[in-house]
Amino acid sequence: MTIGIIGSGGLGSNVARALAKKGLSATISNNRGPASLAPLIAELGSTIKAGTVAEAASADIVLVAVRWIDLPKALGSLPAWNGRIVIDGTNPVEFLDPNSPDAKDPTNPLAAYGIKAIDLGGRHSTEVFREFVPGARVVKALNHLDVQVLAQPEVSGGQRVQFYSGDDAAAKAEVRKILEAIGYFPVDLGSLDVGGRLAQLPFGALSATNFIKI
Repeated sequence: MTIGIIGSGGLGSNVARALAKKGLSATISNNRGPASLAPLIAELGSTIKAGTVAEAASADIVLVAVRWIDLPKALGSLPAWNGRIVIDGTNPVEFLDPNSPDAKDPTNPLAAYGIKAIDLGGRHSTEVFREFVPGARVVKALNHLDVQVLAQPEVSGGQRVQFYSGDDAAAKAEVRKILEAIGYFPVDLGSLDVGGRLAQLPFGALSATNFIKI
């Protein structure tokens, strides 16, 4: 299975680091083009290569690791997914300018963290995300932890727990293999309607829960 990563921010780059540590190959991309990724590729070594978004999206398993507001632009012009596996690593939050009024809004409980929840009208985020990737088999994963810990799946003598969920058993099995190969301890939360809600930042019951399997 080939792996592609769309997005080279904290999530995409740290998953790439975790893959590189285990000698696993992937193509990482962003909206600025492969040349902008030269420093990251130099750090990670030969198993991770830079590509265009279209090249990353052509992989068998594609991690979408972009900000929620960038989903339409990042995914809107890509070819049909044709049953390929897409990992939804996104969360419905807006990152705030620290100097903006929103960053000091006393009614926003997340303002101190520099984020604001996006109102999805009662829908969970992957329910909305699926509309951006018609024809894909979607698995929710790699979204519930602080992105800075993703590059350290093995810690304190154990494995960091990584939740995942999906409606296609075969797609989930393939994603589980990748999570295990990286060094995580995968925990299946069931369907997207159940697991997606539980692990969704910022208000999912299991969001930001950093379990270690000893």
